[in-house]
Amino acid sequence: MIRKINYLRLSITDRCNLRCFYCIPGGGWEKLPCQEILRYEEMLRLARVAVAQGIRKIRVTGGEPLVRRGVVEFIQSLHQVRGLQEVCLTTNGVLLAEMAPALHAAGLRHLNLSLDTMKRQRYQELTGSDNFLEVVAGLEKAASLGFNPIKINCVVLKDLNDDELWDFVRLARERPFQVRFIEFMPAVSQGKWARHFLPMAEVRRRLASLGAGEPVAPESVAGPARIFRFPGFRGELGFISSVSEHQCPACNRLRLTAAGSLRPCLFGAAELDVKGPLRQGATDQALGEIFQEAVRRKEAARDTFLPGRAMVSIGG
Repeated sequence: MIRKINYLRLSITDRCNLRCFYCIPGGGWEKLPCQEILRYEEMLRLARVAVAQGIRKIRVTGGEPLVRRGVVEFIQSLHQVRGLQEVCLTTNGVLLAEMAPALHAAGLRHLNLSLDTMKRQRYQELTGSDNFLEVVAGLEKAASLGFNPIKINCVVLKDLNDDELWDFVRLARERPFQVRFIEFMPAVSQGKWARHFLPMAEVRRRLASLGAGEPVAPESVAGPARIFRFPGFRGELGFISSVSEHQCPACNRLRLTAAGSLRPCLFGAAELDVKGPLRQGATDQALGEIFQEAVRRKEAARDTFLPGRAMVSIGG
């Protein structure tokens, strides 16, 4: 590979049981016909091809991955892919309480939970669903089972949840979680983004009384978060400035959508069709060349400011 690209975000579905306003367009989105979504056996083959091309970490995403039947068995199978060092899951947590034991038994340990507010009513306003208590129960269940690390992803939204920054800081102080503040990305509309975007520099300014913190050296397969430890904290704080301070030259990720398109960059329009060649009988070598081409395109992939379609269709 031309660059050290070792991290694949693998979306297994474009379905979701929430309607978060910053992820899904107001009019909804055109869901893929089932036959257009990659089958699990196809994803496993592509995972093996990706590992042969240098991928060492796969994060299972959606939509909401836990709404797809067979996800537990799929994650168990991913753990059997030779050469794959890390399997992770990003979830909104609605179904986590009931599924956490099976996921843990399947070998999963690395869990990211999306949670943008600690207030039940606000949660309903942001997600369109009254599932806050279920999410909290899922978080507690995962913690009790020993999932580690558990990362809490909080998208910071000006005038919507930015008054809760210190509530999330308190969560990292009291619990061994890595709380990550994430910039709002313009994935739905420029208007919404302009109204509610808060740069990470402003988040850090509001939390300045914490001090600088001790930077945590990133692992070789780590994503874009800048992680810090603070005195007296059981957990850590992370800051992801994907918009205001993007780290394109250091990005180590590719994205594979549920429809079988390989995206070199979230903010780039380029997509490479993998599903077509796969279903037409392409060899592993030929599929591997598509991954190699995706890496080559990363050099100039950030050619637009909008991802081009809803995040739920791309994979968060």
